[in-house]
Amino acid sequence: MNDSDMRSILKCVRCGTCRSVCPVFDVIGWESASSRGRMLVAHGLSQGMEADEGVFDSINTCTTCGLCEQMCPSGASPVKVIEDVRHQLVLQGKMTDAQKLLRTDAIEKGNPLGEEKDRMAWLGDSKNDVPEKADHVFFAGCLASYRYPELTKRTFDILRKFGVTVLQEEVCCGSPLLRTGSDPSELMSKNLEQIRKIGAHTIITGCAGCFTTLKNDYPDNIEVVHVAEFLADRLAEMDLKKLDLKVTYHDPCHLGRCNGVFDAPRQIIKSICYLEEMKSNREKSKCCGAGGGVLKGYPELSLELSKNRLEEIPKDVDYLVTACPLCRTNLKRGGPRVDVLDIIDLLEMAME
Repeated sequence: MNDSDMRSILKCVRCGTCRSVCPVFDVIGWESASSRGRMLVAHGLSQGMEADEGVFDSINTCTTCGLCEQMCPSGASPVKVIEDVRHQLVLQGKMTDAQKLLRTDAIEKGNPLGEEKDRMAWLGDSKNDVPEKADHVFFAGCLASYRYPELTKRTFDILRKFGVTVLQEEVCCGSPLLRTGSDPSELMSKNLEQIRKIGAHTIITGCAGCFTTLKNDYPDNIEVVHVAEFLADRLAEMDLKKLDLKVTYHDPCHLGRCNGVFDAPRQIIKSICYLEEMKSNREKSKCCGAGGGVLKGYPELSLELSKNRLEEIPKDVDYLVTACPLCRTNLKRGGPRVDVLDIIDLLEMAME
């Protein structure tokens, strides 16, 4: 346990504020499933406590949504502690089967989904018709490339009008490994080599997980923007029509609360239709339940978290909009009463 983490653990005054906001504790109900409990578990591990199944469940059910940090009156940083504890356990060879599979697939196949097909197949016939040099690169991400190829192609079709290119040999950004305790440096090096070869100074991504990793864990000399930020600055250059729709917006944790991107998606939505906010939004938005490796390792828990988030959808909206493919995937698993759209879907509806 490093000094920074120990100071954070000792900052926790056991007040229980985190229990009132933690989406996982709301479902599981055990003290070990709250940030307060996890801090106690982390402290126990630092004192030599054995990492048994209960410890793994405590440490690995955290979605790293950061709501506990947002609300903590003592200024503790449970998410960093959790991620560091996971890393230390992995270094000791102590990890769950889900963590092992995720790491193996990411390193050997370039994505944590276990896909072996061409990652860039979504480019279609234009695969060999993208600029070799550009100031801006679109980083599609694993989930978008393999699970939402049509949306990814449409996103790039919009971006390429502004001179944006892609990484022809893109691999996982490393976020799933970072969140679950493994080393992503090999993946990051492959992406960085391509970015430098292209000569780009800005990376654009539509995934919250990719965004937070590219922004906070890659070199500081690379600017990272979400696709909503990039396009919100260019709305005047786009011929958008007003739609007679009412939508609500889900803030992805690693885009909004963790990195402060709240206004750009709302600017796009409000330029197209009416926005009615969910009960918890912006800094206090509840997690979709998929992050931190929870969807991979604890799918049933992840589903319950999704259902709880969906309860906040306003009654009279036409769509639930989000700006992250992982959020979209898990929110759809929860069985929403309205369709879940990516913000690019909504944008395209106004471009037709």
